[in-house]
Amino acid sequence: MSFASLGLSEEIVRAVTERGYTEPTPIQLQAVPAVLSGGDLLAGAQTGTGKTAGFVLPILHRLSDKAVKGPSEGRPPIRALILTPTRELAAQVEESVREYGKYLKLNSMMMFGGVNINPQIQKLRSRVDILVATPGRLLDHAQQQTVDLSRVEILVLDEADRMLDMGFIRDIKKIMALIPRQRQTLLFSATFSDEIKTLADSLLNNPAMIEVARRNATAELISQKVYAVDRERKRELLTHLIKEHNWFQVLVFTRTKHAANRLAEQLGKDGIPAMAIHGNKSQAARTRALKEFKDGSLQVLVATDIAARGIDISELPHVVNFELPNVAEDYVHRIGRTGRAGSEGEALSLVCVDEHKLLADIARLTKRDLTAEILPGFEPDARIKPEPILNGSQRGNQPRGGGQGRTRAPGRPAGQPGSRPAGSSGGGAKPAARAPALHRTGGRNR
Repeated sequence: MSFASLGLSEEIVRAVTERGYTEPTPIQLQAVPAVLSGGDLLAGAQTGTGKTAGFVLPILHRLSDKAVKGPSEGRPPIRALILTPTRELAAQVEESVREYGKYLKLNSMMMFGGVNINPQIQKLRSRVDILVATPGRLLDHAQQQTVDLSRVEILVLDEADRMLDMGFIRDIKKIMALIPRQRQTLLFSATFSDEIKTLADSLLNNPAMIEVARRNATAELISQKVYAVDRERKRELLTHLIKEHNWFQVLVFTRTKHAANRLAEQLGKDGIPAMAIHGNKSQAARTRALKEFKDGSLQVLVATDIAARGIDISELPHVVNFELPNVAEDYVHRIGRTGRAGSEGEALSLVCVDEHKLLADIARLTKRDLTAEILPGFEPDARIKPEPILNGSQRGNQPRGGGQGRTRAPGRPAGQPGSRPAGSSGGGAKPAARAPALHRTGGRNR
């Protein structure tokens, strides 16, 4: 099936074709007609499925296909508002709007914090049909009365699960009070947690519901490997693998900002060009790191989970979990950065002894065999024993997180206060998971 057969205008199909896309992805096949119909939509799609085009294309068609509502005098209104959790994702989405709408008479802009607000205020004085924004900066403009959302026709919440994780629920509710009750609302989420369902019930009116991938499924094209290694030798093993196999464009995940900074610095000392990206970095530094990583001049990008949202490279070959995430579902998001658009990818996890419980949670969630291998020369110290896994009666006073079906409390990103430390137990009275078995590889990187 072609994009033209979905009912999109000739101008949009032309722009899509010029970007090298000929056939819609499964999420696009379902989402585009649903959005074109004018109804609300609740869509579940893992990262890398083409969901951005799934809502951008029909929004462009709808806005260009009908006249602007309201009086002709005065500044044209903002007609579509797209909310994203991070600056990087806002930039990615707005770029898609511009690229796909290049032959249409529609204007867009992006709005996020960490940069001077005055150029944004200036641009808002001109025509803006589609606004892509992060919640915090949008509310800053609302308080200064520099943005008018009273005539928004279409609202999109992109990666709504991450917005809840980052504690944006109150901001979202404030924004809802600024836009018309009569609107089309589209909610996209990688997971359908209870919190997402509650949010959807409060925002959506009789929505269509689509889900294109099994919940918490990992892409079949992603090769997943696990190496058992002592914590103190993780960096040494990572350096060995990168140099031995001449890896480029390696996205490495850590739990905390401090760990990201430290690892990037250590890799640099090992002769591997690396930069860290996280919330404490300036917008200029984040933009530079992403640019160099995408064009291949930066060999390794070390990121925290939140900062990595919005990293969109069609053929990213390598993702490394330097530290396993505290929440098992984040593993799916992390490795979903590779194996996109039909290309193969490799996801590698370096697991120390006190991460065995986290690995067991991930294996149970993804229903994949994640047996840890031992690379010759990097054998773990047998004298180091794993932390005890608490039984059901001992778990009652432990913090939640990490178990199957668990989601992190709103506003508590992985590695921040309130998250479960590595090696502690998950919630619930499930039987204790056994530490994954280890076996040696016959070669260096089988």
